[in-house]
Amino acid sequence: MANVVEVTSQRQFEEILAKAGKCLTVVHFQAEWAPQCAQMNEAMAELAKEPTSTTFVKLEAEAVPEVSEKYEIASVPTFLFFKGGEKVDRIDGAHVPELTKKVQRLAVAGSPGGAAGEGGAMDLNQQLKKLINAAPCMLFMKGSPQEPRCGFSRQIVALLKEHSIQFSTFDILSDEQVRQSLKAYSNWPTYPQLYANGELVGGLDIVKELAVSGELANTCPKAVTMEHRLKALVNQSPVMLFMKGNKEAARCGFSKQTLEILNGAGVDFDTFDILQDEEVRQGLKTYSNWPTYPQLYVKGDLIGGLDIMKELKESGDLVSVLKGES
Repeated sequence: MANVVEVTSQRQFEEILAKAGKCLTVVHFQAEWAPQCAQMNEAMAELAKEPTSTTFVKLEAEAVPEVSEKYEIASVPTFLFFKGGEKVDRIDGAHVPELTKKVQRLAVAGSPGGAAGEGGAMDLNQQLKKLINAAPCMLFMKGSPQEPRCGFSRQIVALLKEHSIQFSTFDILSDEQVRQSLKAYSNWPTYPQLYANGELVGGLDIVKELAVSGELANTCPKAVTMEHRLKALVNQSPVMLFMKGNKEAARCGFSKQTLEILNGAGVDFDTFDILQDEEVRQGLKTYSNWPTYPQLYVKGDLIGGLDIMKELKESGDLVSVLKGES
């Protein structure tokens, strides 16, 4: 189990990068006064519980200005990803699903005991298959959607966004082994490469043709289905609580407090255990634009989390909100 290290100096930061070597290091540039940073720290702490060689770091951006200035940190929260002492990716803002996906993909890519371990080519193919299936639509590109590092990658990202395609990405510049091996695996010699439901769609020219023909919106059917599924779930009951655990057994303190508030209100409600479905757990954060759990919905509309429910209870508005009267 990895720990979250708090860095307080440039020297400590450089020592951690050197010690990590080729393993992934995730650095959260944060500020104590920013509530979004607290939410992202919670998400990072959850990721750090997974068995991994990844190093997780918290760094107070204003307290270590030498590092913040070097990497052009203009706002918090910002996440930087390092391998071999070099920055390989970046996230600006509070995006829990994106953080989770990047950590999972970058930790697998080039991790010890992966493609270079026993099993050789078979292990590598399994790694590539896992990367390709990491999301319904996966784009292997140079750079990231925020910072494309070639014109072709920039164009394909723009096309996908223009047509409202939900997609995740992998920066092939961050792992030379993946970059070269994927060409042979897919029998496609150039980048970017777009995959839908684990199958190769093609490169920029193919995506352009699909856009012109009007077929591009159908390349990621599972993404559309997921949105419909989430909409159905939040409307499953007039009052729906998405939590860790269930009515009988909450599995985190926030969920337990939320149950106590709802039970005290005397209004019927149903629950969904987000620990039992990782796809819903990550997808609902994006769907609702609310990064943490629990999440309460009334007649399909998001009310909020525990803090909002506490405020409603204190103001005396909770029951009327739960009944959809206000």
